[in-house]
Amino acid sequence: MLNFKQKYALSDEGAKSMLIASAANVFYNLALFSPVILLYILIQDIMSDQLEGRLPFYIIGVSIWVIIMAITTVIQYNSCYFSTYRESGVRRITLAEKLRRLPLSFFAKKDSADLTSTLMDDAASIEQASSHFIPQLNGSIISTCLIAVCLFFINWKMALAVVWVLPLSMLIVALSRKVQYKLGKRKSAAAVEMTEKIQECLETVRDLRQNNAQHSYFEDIKKKIHEVEKRMLWSELGTGLFVCNAELLLKFGIATTALVGAMLLRSGELGILEFLLFLVIASRIYDPLTTSLEHFAAIIALDVNCERLNDILLHKEQTGGEELKVKGGDIEFQDVTFSYEDGKKILDGVSFVAKQGEVTALIGASGSGKTTVSRLAARFWDIDSGRITVGGQDISKVDPEILMNLYSIVFQDVTLFNNTIMENIRIGDKNATDEQVMQAAEWANCTEFIENLPDKWQTIIGENGKKLSGGERQRISIARAFLKNAPIILLDEASASLDVENETLIQQSISKLIKGKTVLVIAHRMRTVAGANKIITIKDGKAIEGEMCGD
Repeated sequence: MLNFKQKYALSDEGAKSMLIASAANVFYNLALFSPVILLYILIQDIMSDQLEGRLPFYIIGVSIWVIIMAITTVIQYNSCYFSTYRESGVRRITLAEKLRRLPLSFFAKKDSADLTSTLMDDAASIEQASSHFIPQLNGSIISTCLIAVCLFFINWKMALAVVWVLPLSMLIVALSRKVQYKLGKRKSAAAVEMTEKIQECLETVRDLRQNNAQHSYFEDIKKKIHEVEKRMLWSELGTGLFVCNAELLLKFGIATTALVGAMLLRSGELGILEFLLFLVIASRIYDPLTTSLEHFAAIIALDVNCERLNDILLHKEQTGGEELKVKGGDIEFQDVTFSYEDGKKILDGVSFVAKQGEVTALIGASGSGKTTVSRLAARFWDIDSGRITVGGQDISKVDPEILMNLYSIVFQDVTLFNNTIMENIRIGDKNATDEQVMQAAEWANCTEFIENLPDKWQTIIGENGKKLSGGERQRISIARAFLKNAPIILLDEASASLDVENETLIQQSISKLIKGKTVLVIAHRMRTVAGANKIITIKDGKAIEGEMCGD
């Protein structure tokens, strides 16, 4: 069960359900095969002229077979399909929960199109395999082996003539694993590139039209689509070559059964009834396995999908205790070292204290690491060495979601949702009343523009707030921070790229927001530095402190 769980990214219940589904398919295949026994008895009765008076026996036998088939079909269907669809829901929820607990460093290394493909396409591929391929393959192999063992008790020579092709066919498909893995990798990479290109096109279509660049860009998209088409054809060809040869080999089993049977029949080692029995068996025993060989190839191709899912599920989480034991709101960096990639240090021995009730400004050249410092302060990433504390408590020992209760964050990159103004602000505190949301908006200078919108507070603002201006979006972000009312404020100077009027409004809002709180601000303009109590210059991965009198 553990092997199922790890290999196919299953939950404990999902792995158990797959074992049950495999067992159900064994009984289903055996039930399909059982009329051969009834047929054997019928021919025996006909040849021995004992059919008279046996009609009730055959009626009862057929009735029992129909009942058994009905029962095994229902069990097989429920265990293969209903259980799989339940597991599919569990898998997607598990993936979502896992992503929620992963450090942001994971997302920095992953493209959004790649993650979307994993969550949707890879999960769907495993869902299809779990319901249509894996249990059926396991059931076919086990039931075929059981029937083959029984054949050896009847006549080992004829049994060999029937089954010799089975392991060879499976071996041929198994040998395709490396080929299919490489082809699957390339197909998956091409699909991700295509998705990324299409997604980028949809997000930048306005800019493309403004610059009359849509034609050349669409040509690039066409190339990506044709590349996916080519990779899919190669993948199908690679699979087909092995599967078709394996299926062709299975056909030889019927020929060898007839040939060996004829020889044994001629020598007197085999009766005509046993010969007919083996011919019937040979015509039926390969059917479930022929389909399963195609399943086997599809399961092998799943290696790439499972690898991508396990890349998420097995990734190390950010963990910590659920109890905050902070005393005050001071943020202290103690000899902190950090790198996004091995061997490329961004911060090297950074130490400073951002005190409660003061504004600490981070300055430095572009790429110096000042934004990184603010992210590390909120544990968006985990540091390589050193220590970061808030109120004396090591933040690496606190669950990130619990830790975020201490922070309100206003960055230049504002993320809004395709929902109402009211609900976008309420993200700051999901339990806030409408009156509290409106008060936060008032403090953030949002009320005037909200009241001028068509549906006022219930206006749907579009994807990422596309119906709002840059300044309006920033003020929504500040309103969230007011609503959250956290003791620590992280600011990536929100007004740096705005016009004078919007900048003035946002500066007024921020001045109200930061009173009495610990403020860590990434400074881009001199007016921010002038209002700071302390300046931290980030240079060559080090922190150099300077003092100023705040206004």
